[in-house]
Amino acid sequence: MARHCFACDLKDQPELIKKYKEYHATSNVWPEIPQSIHDGGITDMQIYLTGNRLFMIMETKDDDFSFEKKSAMDAANPKVQEWETLMDTFQQRLPWADEGVKWVPMEKIFQLE
Repeated sequence: MARHCFACDLKDQPELIKKYKEYHATSNVWPEIPQSIHDGGITDMQIYLTGNRLFMIMETKDDDFSFEKKSAMDAANPKVQEWETLMDTFQQRLPWADEGVKWVPMEKIFQLE
C-alpha cells in the first residue's frame, strides 16, 4: 500500500463551500465517481476541509500505482469529466500549483517512529 496526500483550495465563498460539501456527502457522489476511483487502483480516499483548504489522503493498492494511467482513464470517462468540470466551479488552484494542476502533492515532513 502507498499513501499519497494532496492539497487544493475551494473558492472562499461560504455558499460554494457548503454546496461542495453537499456534493461530497456519501449519498450525493455520483456512483460513477467512486467506481472510477476503485477501478484506477485507489483503495481509500478521504478529503478533509479547514477554512477553504482541502486535504486529500489517497491510498493505492501498491507502490507501482500510475498517476498517468489513472489520468488517462479519467480523460476517457465522460462522467468523470463532467464531475471534474462541476467541481471546478468550487475549486481554485493553489498559488504555487503548476499549470493545469488542481490537487498539489504534499511533501511528508514527519513520520512517528
